[in-house]
Amino acid sequence: MSRSTYLSRPNPTTTTRLFAFILLLCSLSLHAATKPAAPEAIEGASNLSAEQVVKLLLSNPNLLIVDSRKKTEYLKGHIEGSINMLNTKMTQHWLESMAADKSRAILFYCNGQRCMRSSDAVNKALSWGYKNVYWFRGGWKEWIDKRLPVVSD
Repeated sequence: MSRSTYLSRPNPTTTTRLFAFILLLCSLSLHAATKPAAPEAIEGASNLSAEQVVKLLLSNPNLLIVDSRKKTEYLKGHIEGSINMLNTKMTQHWLESMAADKSRAILFYCNGQRCMRSSDAVNKALSWGYKNVYWFRGGWKEWIDKRLPVVSD
């Protein structure tokens, strides 16, 4: 067998790996395309746009702002005055330590319309009896798209 004949035959291991890699890429793109959107609204919470968030910030200096994103995302940039608490880590005890008065205004946000973290946090707060809950559904994506001020650590 000549060297050129040997090199032209596909290596079964390489072919299998290439096929597996292509399947992985296809499944990842399918997963990204099917990622659910956050609900349009949450009963009991006020859904705000970025402009409405700015007005709320200016009119309510006692507003508690909860950034429900991962710590690494928060450190790269967040809304000034926000406190980072991942929705899966947020407990009733933690929220009560931040806002003992259940009528205190609380704003939740995360990465945007394809992020479910802040909607989960909003639902938790409502189930724990909080009455003045705001949800910034557009979240971080809308905030930076509108070039609003950010803070990074």
